[in-house]
Amino acid sequence: MAFIRKKRQEQQLQLYSKERCVPGPRDAPAGKIRGSLKICSKSVIFEPDAISQPIIKIPLRDCINIGKHGENGANRHFAKAKSGEISLIFSQVYFIKEHNVVAPYKIERGKMEYVFELDVSGKVEDVVETLLQLHRASCLDKLGDQTAMITAILQSRLARTSFDKNRFQSVSEKLHMECKAEMVTPLVTNPGHVCITDTNLYFQPLNGYPKPVVQITLQDVRRIYKRRHGLMPLGLEVFCTEDDLCSDIYLKFYEPQDRDDLYFYIATYLEHHVAEHTAESYMLQWQRGHLSNYQYLLHLNNLADRSCNDLSQYPVFPWIINDYSSAELDLSNPGTFRDLSKPVGALNKERLERLLTRYQEMPEPKFMYGSHYSSPGYVLFYLVRIAPEYMLCLQNGRFDNADRMFNSIAETWKNCLDGATDFKELIPEFYGDDVSFLVNSLKLDLGKRQGGQMVDDVELPPWASSPEDFLRKSKGALESSYVSEHLHEWIDLIFGYKQKGSDAVGAHNVFHPLTYEGGVDLNSIEDPDEKVAMLTQILEFGQTPKQLFVTPHPRRITSKFKSLPQTSSYNASVACSPVSPGEESFEDLTEESKTLAWNNITKLQLHEQYKIHKEAVTGIAVSRNGSSVFTTSQDSTLKMFSKESKMLQRSISFSNMALSSCLLLPGDATVISSSWDNNVYFYSIAFGRRQDTLMGHDDAVSKICWHDNRLYSASWDSTVKVWSGVPAEMPGTKRHHFDLLAELEHDVSVDTISLNAASTLLVSGTKEGTVNIWDLTTATLLHQSPCHAGTVCDAAFSPDSRHVLSTGADGCLNVIDVQTGMLISSMTSDEPQRCFIWDGNSVLSGSQSGELLVWDLLGAKISERIQGHTGAVTCIWMNEQCSNIITGGEDRQIMFWKLQY
Repeated sequence: MAFIRKKRQEQQLQLYSKERCVPGPRDAPAGKIRGSLKICSKSVIFEPDAISQPIIKIPLRDCINIGKHGENGANRHFAKAKSGEISLIFSQVYFIKEHNVVAPYKIERGKMEYVFELDVSGKVEDVVETLLQLHRASCLDKLGDQTAMITAILQSRLARTSFDKNRFQSVSEKLHMECKAEMVTPLVTNPGHVCITDTNLYFQPLNGYPKPVVQITLQDVRRIYKRRHGLMPLGLEVFCTEDDLCSDIYLKFYEPQDRDDLYFYIATYLEHHVAEHTAESYMLQWQRGHLSNYQYLLHLNNLADRSCNDLSQYPVFPWIINDYSSAELDLSNPGTFRDLSKPVGALNKERLERLLTRYQEMPEPKFMYGSHYSSPGYVLFYLVRIAPEYMLCLQNGRFDNADRMFNSIAETWKNCLDGATDFKELIPEFYGDDVSFLVNSLKLDLGKRQGGQMVDDVELPPWASSPEDFLRKSKGALESSYVSEHLHEWIDLIFGYKQKGSDAVGAHNVFHPLTYEGGVDLNSIEDPDEKVAMLTQILEFGQTPKQLFVTPHPRRITSKFKSLPQTSSYNASVACSPVSPGEESFEDLTEESKTLAWNNITKLQLHEQYKIHKEAVTGIAVSRNGSSVFTTSQDSTLKMFSKESKMLQRSISFSNMALSSCLLLPGDATVISSSWDNNVYFYSIAFGRRQDTLMGHDDAVSKICWHDNRLYSASWDSTVKVWSGVPAEMPGTKRHHFDLLAELEHDVSVDTISLNAASTLLVSGTKEGTVNIWDLTTATLLHQSPCHAGTVCDAAFSPDSRHVLSTGADGCLNVIDVQTGMLISSMTSDEPQRCFIWDGNSVLSGSQSGELLVWDLLGAKISERIQGHTGAVTCIWMNEQCSNIITGGEDRQIMFWKLQY
């Protein structure tokens, strides 16, 4: 947890190196206390070594005189004059953590003088000069002028220093870049120098605090994110873990170009070591159950600029549970859960009506809610028991009123439902493992409520027997089936398409314009006071996360399909299992063998290869017993190859035009071939002759599919046609009779088609790079995605029909969510992938160069490259058990592959 890691840091900029100072401990001369002096942008902090002594904070604006000791005429509290002493005469001082107890600050007023004796007397002149400059800045009338002068003082000090190269881990390190930056932690930034070499990232604070150099080995880096800081594109956050909430370093740069250059260097390094993760790649992992709801929300927060180091953009998590009064928590009851399709402000109908009335009467720019769902105040409201110093710092040394503190889970939820201005969501800690934010383990005096009771531990709902039990049940609720099926609705509100515009208005999800990214351009504000005031207002009010999705977010794939609304043929097709109860054990066995095969797909080995055609192979079909292999080719022939005798048994030519694909009808009695001569040919295997010809198109037929007596044909004439095929009573004795059932029109040539498992959906890919998803029950277009720059080479549904994978001449592998039509993952290769097979998680593709590539979609990487054909791999076939694979190529060969495991 971020606040447990960070200690005693103030909401200021530390400008000067900490110095050992005398006033010392009990064994030192009387009246002296040893400790560290910290010169910050607006105050002087003295932190004693002895924790029983209070931290002293002297605001610079309250200083009357600053100079070498002996130059001022006021009464002194400490010792006689020495050359290394600095005198501060002031009118007000704060005492913090007296006797090491976190409590509201004690303030002493009246004219006083403190003397600080530096261990290094030679630095007195520099320290005094810096103090005088900062004092002049703090006394300026306008806040904008104060900020500008403090910035100038800081930049001057940074310009006179550079990174100490003696801090490199190795003398052989090569320097790539050095620049000025600040290390960001909650409520404090530390200026210094960033340095990156071929092996390490370094940050050297100007003040040597919290340590002389922060060093991160590039090999340990797992994630990096660009950040907005103070609404400007200046932040960069580096993580050395995959799922941790807190980063290893957060840097704020003074120039966007410096940030971008450093990001580019680290990202280039990571390209060779770590897969890049996008919102879409995380979505795919979450949909397929490889990420928990908690992990997915954490990743989305990271991608949307939310950070534990920035209280104005702290990670936001949803209220999940609606029941905080029952003795038992029933996660099987939908009423237990909050409606995730609505923002907190819209959950109470009566309150929403009042807010909408005000919204309608409001002049532009309109907003529905006068406060945000995430702000520094709300974060510290939840975390006051583990970060009391932060609340004191944020609230001028005082805790909030006892009755307004985080006293009870149920009370807080009720106020979020009924309060006129309370619309806050939760933070990740509510679904973590650390209960310390719920327990007053520091024994803080947080005040007494109106009823007389002291504020202590957070009051838990009746169904939680302990803080540990509360978190355990909260996590269980977050990962429950109900939330898994509805979490996408909340994501639409916070990170998605309902965050802005008309969709936000329709969802009652409109906040103040200044909370949105791009809501104000600070660079366009010339008045420095107005700029500082605007920035302060935004940072204190809260900020809406960066928008990650502009189309509806897909729902998660869950096992409980029956709970999904059956509003379309898509839902019906995925909800109904094609396997009957009697086949269940066999299906389980088949699924187990498929999983084992795909887990070992990288161990594919070439078994046999045969050159049986004179031109490129275009299609492969195999008899059910695996003994006969049928292939089509651009040489215009259909060939039948015996796998047992390893001999070519038949060669059939229907015309002098190329054949584009083939398939076997159920029963293995008829093979169908599509041709560039606009026809589809039916060949009787038993009778050894052409059985029928379907003249159904005005241009070449590029691909055919068959299911349940229906033929689906794609053509360069810009159509996909659906035919009803009545089979012959005796194979070879009667011709098929075909009726045209539907015509799916496209704008350009269709190069490939594929059916989902239930044959209720069809995907088509066009010459111009568009992937289309069709509902076959109504012959309507569900989604159209122009996701390729060039021809779509191949497209296919995942086994569960939730996703479509497509490959194109542009070398891209794209994954589209079938429910929403959203492009949720895209990977690129340096050459076209002409054909593929996949199981929803992994892909085996045939490339233009002849290699077979194994892709890990969830890990967004190529797992294996397998040498294969000497020309492009043009078609690929896999048996039902996924143990045998056949490929065809432009080298005129068919290759037989086996998994060795």
